[in-house]
Amino acid sequence: MRRILPALTGAALFAATGLAALATPAVASAADCTPAQVVANGGFESGGSPWTAPSGAITADSGQSAHSGSSYAWLDGYGSSHTDTLSQSVTLPAGCGAATLGFWLHVDTAETTGSTAYDKLSVRLGSTTVAGYSNLDAQAGYVHKTVDVSAFAGQTVTLAFTGVEDAGLQTSFVLDDVTLDASGGGTPPQPGDPTRTPAAPAYTVSLTSDASGGSWTGHESVTFANASPTPLNEVYLRLWDNAHGSCPGTPVTVTNVTGGTASPLTVNCTALKITLPAPLAQGQSGTVGFDLGITVPSGADRFGHDGAYNFLGNALPVLAIRDAAGWHLDPYTNNGESFYAVASDFAVTLDHPTGLLVPATGTSVDTPGAAGRTVTKATASKVREFAWGAGPFTRISGTSAAGVKVNVYSVAGISAADSASMLSTATSAVDAHAQRFGAYPYGELDAVIDNNFWFGGMEYPGFVLDLVSNTALTHEIGHQWWYGIVGDDEYNGPWLDEAFTDYATDLALGKTGNGCWNSVSWASPAEKITNSMAYWDANSSRYSTVVYGYGKCALHDLRRTIGDTAMTTLLRTYAQAHWYGISTTAEFKAAAQAATTVDLTSFWSRHRIEG
Repeated sequence: MRRILPALTGAALFAATGLAALATPAVASAADCTPAQVVANGGFESGGSPWTAPSGAITADSGQSAHSGSSYAWLDGYGSSHTDTLSQSVTLPAGCGAATLGFWLHVDTAETTGSTAYDKLSVRLGSTTVAGYSNLDAQAGYVHKTVDVSAFAGQTVTLAFTGVEDAGLQTSFVLDDVTLDASGGGTPPQPGDPTRTPAAPAYTVSLTSDASGGSWTGHESVTFANASPTPLNEVYLRLWDNAHGSCPGTPVTVTNVTGGTASPLTVNCTALKITLPAPLAQGQSGTVGFDLGITVPSGADRFGHDGAYNFLGNALPVLAIRDAAGWHLDPYTNNGESFYAVASDFAVTLDHPTGLLVPATGTSVDTPGAAGRTVTKATASKVREFAWGAGPFTRISGTSAAGVKVNVYSVAGISAADSASMLSTATSAVDAHAQRFGAYPYGELDAVIDNNFWFGGMEYPGFVLDLVSNTALTHEIGHQWWYGIVGDDEYNGPWLDEAFTDYATDLALGKTGNGCWNSVSWASPAEKITNSMAYWDANSSRYSTVVYGYGKCALHDLRRTIGDTAMTTLLRTYAQAHWYGISTTAEFKAAAQAATTVDLTSFWSRHRIEG
């Protein structure tokens, strides 16, 4: 995420709050894993079995060509309203904690647009869409796609490719050499079970506000599954905004927990352990619920109120992640972000006075409530968190050229001209980023503008806080892809969203970054682009300079090293491969190396990118 933009706003960098992290609980060993490739007839050379496919979809027709051998799968390509689905059941071996879906894809289209996805291909495991492509991904030949599907390890699910073509110009989705490799696990895994769990959280929230919109009470529940072969004995809720209070007197309170037994708050009251009634085995689901109270503190902050205007970022408790490093119970940082979450679904009902507008993550529908009140129902799919605001905002709306609805909410004191400028910037930025990395998936986008924000700008899925700044707003909207769609562990790898978003902002604004690496001057041998927030909290004056500045300059240098075309393809392909997933430094380095014949070993060393 982008928290502080000193180069743009002049806001001071604030020191870390000095919170202590809780010791990481031990993680049990995973069961033995027998690595396997589980897709049968992935090259389509053995007829149709065991695939289920429309007649003629698996073919050796000369209208397209195979990636290898003579046969391939051809979905759509009719130039009329049409849907083709190619599927087979696959079983990932028990005990394998990692799984990667791979396939070669050629998209051939007659569409002439560079911005609108008219024809789409979705890739699903079971009911979960793990990747998506469209006519915007057209290219002359095949491109190899990989998707991390480790969350499905140990399960039997249906792998399905579904192409949906509209009534206009044709788009063909041509597939070959489909693989699904299961690996990992072992006895013991090193250093721990790599599966991210709890998986597929679905949050249901119902809250009612007071007259000001600054106090909310109600109920929250979350249903989740254990994706890991290691049993799940407990879950942790992160109550991030309790870092804004004095523990144990906190602005976010959780009471009357059901579905487990709550322990005392830890990590400066930002972590709540809930022991489950019985361990959840792999594939089993659980639900915890609780009553929730939120009191917004004073201050123009990502969680705070500026007079009558309330901002509720990170106010909803969310599940922590357990992976190879154990439970992630990092402390809150005011210097950047600590947030690390899997893609989740939210259904949030907000009952508030009619005089208050409530911008929020997701798509909102307002209905009349009790006398003088309105009920805003916001739904959001595959987002990492949920944020909202409440106040007597002035709202203007527009639609981007690609069809994204954009709302700008302004506090008092923001001129009509500045609001209109921000709307123009937002509609342009969302399309510019989508054209480079993939279509914006969250329905609508809300931008909340207040020039009193000390931090510059902050983003949440479909919801950003910002000053009147074209550059800053373009940056925050870029985070919809780099942190929102392509997630990362923001405490331990902040460059993966900040540097990538600053680079995307440069591209959207037509900046080449020529010569920017020439000004690099390291403060110490320990300073690296890939350092964690623990390092930057101890060296806060260098955080923005290195992570944002040096980070984006390194990406500009990578583009010059491998070439413009290769870099453009790399980032789009990488985003698609990690759509709704998690990016790591090691995965990006591997993808970059695969995109070029140039040995990048010295490049990573010279730019201090480790991992």
